[in-house]
Amino acid sequence: MRKGPQYKTCRRLGEAIFPKCQTTKFAISGAENKNKKHKKALSEYGAQLLEKQKARLTYGVTERQFSNYVKKARNSHGTNTPNEVFKMLESRLDNVVFRLGLAPSRAFGRQMVSHGHVLVNGRRLNIPSYSVKTGDKIAVRPQSKGKGLFTNIEERLKDHTQPNWVVLDDKKLEGEIKTLPEFTSSESNLNFSAIIEYYSRV
Repeated sequence: MRKGPQYKTCRRLGEAIFPKCQTTKFAISGAENKNKKHKKALSEYGAQLLEKQKARLTYGVTERQFSNYVKKARNSHGTNTPNEVFKMLESRLDNVVFRLGLAPSRAFGRQMVSHGHVLVNGRRLNIPSYSVKTGDKIAVRPQSKGKGLFTNIEERLKDHTQPNWVVLDDKKLEGEIKTLPEFTSSESNLNFSAIIEYYSRV
């Protein structure tokens, strides 16, 4: 998605969901606050729809993919459905590449995976939606390390903090899944309970 449409989407949703919106320029513009001031009070359904859209666009998945994650989570007996949806989204390979700091955004991570620059347990994998498991090893393909995609990655990694469920060897550009993610307010500002309620009404 080009920068213009991303800015427009962030303003419409009232939140900086894309990295290009997470800038001082965007914050100074007051786009988020202006948007919230002029919006009419949302109905409960409208608020739930907004949360769903924010989550779907944050992770860069289609409506069909998102609804399938919700359906699968509901069918997982004995689990917390909102947490299960969060876990599925966070466990996507494109998201993991982003979380490790190997890509500056989820969209960039999806491109890296699709173009075959990422190895999972030593095997080249080009499926962005692949669901990682505890103990999986994620690495940049050796033949890809010299490409422009990874120019100055060492500098970028200095300012990157991985979540506690992954670990990265920044010298080898290899990461490992220590455990599967669990939803907490520090992990995400999305309201997954509202999202589940939305799908129960459609």
